[in-house]
Amino acid sequence: MSDKITAPDLGELRTKLDEIDAQIVELYEERMDVCAQVADYKIATGKRVLDREREQSKLNSVRGMTHNEFNAKGVEELFEQIMSMSRKLQYRKLAESGAVGSLSFIETDKLDTARSRVVFQGAEGAYSQMAMMKYFGEDINCFHVDTFRDAFVSLDEGSADFAVLPIENSTAGTVASVYDLLMEFESYIVGEQIIRIEHCLMGCPGSRTEDIRTVYSHPQSLMQSARFLNSHPEWKQISMQNNAFAAQKVRDDADPTQAAIAGEQAAHAYGLEILQKGVNQAEDNRTRFIVVCNKKIFLKGSKHVSICLEVPHASGSLYHMLSHFIYNDLNMTRIESRPIEDRDWEYRFFIEFDGNLEEPAVKNAIRGLREEARALKVLGCF
Repeated sequence: MSDKITAPDLGELRTKLDEIDAQIVELYEERMDVCAQVADYKIATGKRVLDREREQSKLNSVRGMTHNEFNAKGVEELFEQIMSMSRKLQYRKLAESGAVGSLSFIETDKLDTARSRVVFQGAEGAYSQMAMMKYFGEDINCFHVDTFRDAFVSLDEGSADFAVLPIENSTAGTVASVYDLLMEFESYIVGEQIIRIEHCLMGCPGSRTEDIRTVYSHPQSLMQSARFLNSHPEWKQISMQNNAFAAQKVRDDADPTQAAIAGEQAAHAYGLEILQKGVNQAEDNRTRFIVVCNKKIFLKGSKHVSICLEVPHASGSLYHMLSHFIYNDLNMTRIESRPIEDRDWEYRFFIEFDGNLEEPAVKNAIRGLREEARALKVLGCF
């Protein structure tokens, strides 16, 4: 007669798990108490919170205590999280002791626009000009340049105090080159302006839609107006650097077979006749513009922070970076990645989150990120 194998009772197994979990929680709290004492020591001696060599030694040690590769990987992941929480506790204690460090940004009640010059990219009638006028008013002392780089150079050389630049469009996505230039130049975001985009078909005075044979516009505007343009397959589409440049060309050529797709303001600026409004298919097409200067300032009451960070090229690095937002109850609203030049498969991450540079939670998160990231730049508070 064979022995009958009795299956374990699920209830009993769960009771055992509950007992083990209670011990884990008790030991975790005991460990965090010791970590708090470590934080006190580091505050008193000025030692850095993150000790990569010590952490790697600890991970190797606990891996060696396991009995199979599956458990080794699991224990390594568990202790990575435990040590991450330990660091966050230490950062918080540093913040409570006042040892948060300076972010070098100065809070101001308002921007000095009365004596300032503002630069925008494009030409008269560009959407950037519209965004500038909405933010600064129509009487602002301004000028325009051909490229985004030219705008940053104007700030760098001091010929402009502020620049207005597009950073993202609701249908076309981000303007990647502006992100790259924010890192290349000593420049900071101090404001933003969102405007609704309505593309218009415009031509020389007296021209008619049926006369058009060539349409000029920025590639994104052509794409955003694809449905309308597809209904006119006989039209040749030519890309331009900027919508306003397209309108300027149509005016200068004075050719009734040419048309431009641009904003209504461009038609007014160049004396063109609007042949049809709203040729872009997305009704809720909006572009967000940023206001940039070369000073580390931010307006009182600002509610958004923008940073750029480079993470170590290792598994889980980005995950650990983002955990600082969770721990400090900060709402991350945007993240974009850009490849780092001359470093294959490595990226910068541009992150925006709700908060103000004066808030303890923001200071604590930035302190932790700065300690653990390969590089970090605060791009502004607005």
